[in-house]
Amino acid sequence: MVYNFEELVVWQIARDLTQEIYSALSQNKDFGFRDQIQRASISIMNNIAEGFQRHKNTKDNKTFTLYLNYAYGSCGEVKSMLYIAEYLKYIDADICAKLRNQCVDLDYKIGALIKSLNS
Repeated sequence: MVYNFEELVVWQIARDLTQEIYSALSQNKDFGFRDQIQRASISIMNNIAEGFQRHKNTKDNKTFTLYLNYAYGSCGEVKSMLYIAEYLKYIDADICAKLRNQCVDLDYKIGALIKSLNS
């Protein structure tokens, strides 16, 4: 049984993705772009955490699923922005590919968690 959101693998992956996004763009001068992708990555982990906390008190799977869907959407936003980052040469192509793969893995894991909550 999981007692804290920090124990959730999806939250841990989202945290690591956020750290890597921040690191990859730390010197980027396009502040609007940098802010947007950083906010989207933070949104993934925060929605997972908020949904878990609400679920912990109420045991309401619908609420947790709703927040996981928000996280899922933000993950898609990050993935899309990584294509732009690569195209604009803000981040090296190999690093972008690695980060997009993390998004795909996170998508899969969030989807699996949603499915398990709905069954």
